[in-house]
Amino acid sequence: MHIKLGTRASRLAVWQAEYIQTLLRAGGLTSELVLIETKGDQILDRSLAKIGSKGVFTQELEDGLRAGTIDIAVHSAKDLQSSLPPDLGIIAFTEREGANDVLVSRNSALSLTSGQAFVVGTSSTRRVALLKHYCPHIKVVDMRGNLQTRLRKMDEGQCDALLLAYAGVHRMEYDDLIAEHLSVREFTPPVGQGSVALEAADTLPLDKLDAIRKLTNHEPTETCLKAERAYLRRLEGGCSIPVFALATRVGEEVSLTGGIISLDGTELLRETFVGPPAQAEQLGRQLAEHVLAVGGEAILDSIRERL
Repeated sequence: MHIKLGTRASRLAVWQAEYIQTLLRAGGLTSELVLIETKGDQILDRSLAKIGSKGVFTQELEDGLRAGTIDIAVHSAKDLQSSLPPDLGIIAFTEREGANDVLVSRNSALSLTSGQAFVVGTSSTRRVALLKHYCPHIKVVDMRGNLQTRLRKMDEGQCDALLLAYAGVHRMEYDDLIAEHLSVREFTPPVGQGSVALEAADTLPLDKLDAIRKLTNHEPTETCLKAERAYLRRLEGGCSIPVFALATRVGEEVSLTGGIISLDGTELLRETFVGPPAQAEQLGRQLAEHVLAVGGEAILDSIRERL
């Protein structure tokens, strides 16, 4: 059985696709990579909010699924929009890497909690808003591009440090540049951060689907991401909306922490709900309804007026 894996061409995206190849090879399946450039890779001079965040890193891969030029699209789970088209679906989530954010710098002494003023580069509205909330002394500059491009911009002096996902930094072996690990209690990550998601069209033969899922899906991670994505779907959050959620398995239950923050960082809502794994999606919807009811709806309205 041979699998065509569609992926973006960045080093991190290719690493993720090659990781999937390794899992498939262990089960006796052969595969090839098909490199596809997305809108998010082409437009680097504008923020995600300004170019329209829906499907910005996934649309061209999904077109390939429909055309049959690829069997599977390999995504960072955090890049997937909250609602997928009816003819497409996620068939697997890999075991999650650490989900936290990290401060990356050539200066290992930098810390967000030191009170020292310095410049941080990030393109994430969530990270910008959380920095405004917790670290008003920090200056933020917009920083788009793949990991290597951002590091080059930092080295050119555009910023002193970058705020990035630990998973990508670790996978690219830049651990020596991590100045600080941020707590998920404060810098709660976006939905899906740390996991690789596999997407397929409903025309994928069932034997291929079953074989791929058996070799790549990590059930505890899948349960957690089902809760997170149900939360995100109800809030209709995209890359330009600073919504966040992180689910973890605690004994025989799932603990889901989720919230939303205003763009200026002044209003922050964060709540935690706990429930059985079998009701993960219901848990996500319940948390979303609660967050909306206690002020999240007003924050969302305010954000959409400004975007």
